[in-house]
Amino acid sequence: MAKIIQFKVNPVPEKFGPQPARHKKQQQGKRRELEKPGQLNLFTGGKVVRLNQLTVFEEALMLDDQGDKTAAKSRYLKAIEEHDSVADAYCNLGILEFKEAQNTKAIDFFTKCLKEEPRHFEAHYNLANLYAEVGNFALAKVHYEVSIEIEPTFPNSHFNLGLTLAMNKEFPQAIQALKHYRQLTPQSEHSQVDELILKLSSSVIG
Repeated sequence: MAKIIQFKVNPVPEKFGPQPARHKKQQQGKRRELEKPGQLNLFTGGKVVRLNQLTVFEEALMLDDQGDKTAAKSRYLKAIEEHDSVADAYCNLGILEFKEAQNTKAIDFFTKCLKEEPRHFEAHYNLANLYAEVGNFALAKVHYEVSIEIEPTFPNSHFNLGLTLAMNKEFPQAIQALKHYRQLTPQSEHSQVDELILKLSSSVIG
């Protein structure tokens, strides 16, 4: 029988952070609308003069990206009131609360997002990050796994799942998750994950 020893990596690798919801279908439509000759594109860093072309949710997202968290919260709530990208707005409110260490409020917003859209990828991923942060590795594992079912090619989910499994002393499963991350990322990003896989492999002594 294999003997499991304590997982030791110093410093403990930092997991990938929050992933905001950006209402992809609507964003793609807005890109097509904005990408006209002589018109600057909001989504490639240009400044759009006519802000009334944006939906309330897009205004909130722009304010969020600019770091105006108070105004962003207000516009996300307004978007929910106007039934504009409701699930995405709840998700991004959850991220803002999580960043302010308001975990109970963050969980409430993520849960409301999932009530609107049970397979909301970003909500599952960010909820997993929150649970991992507070040490509830069992729930973090569940939500990372759901996020991977929804978006299997998003590498950060695999990396964070690997760290969560390692912290929960599920070393073989952690190695597999990190190998999946490795398959989805360029070679230039493999040094840290290769070191982790090596240390995890040495943590299981036959």
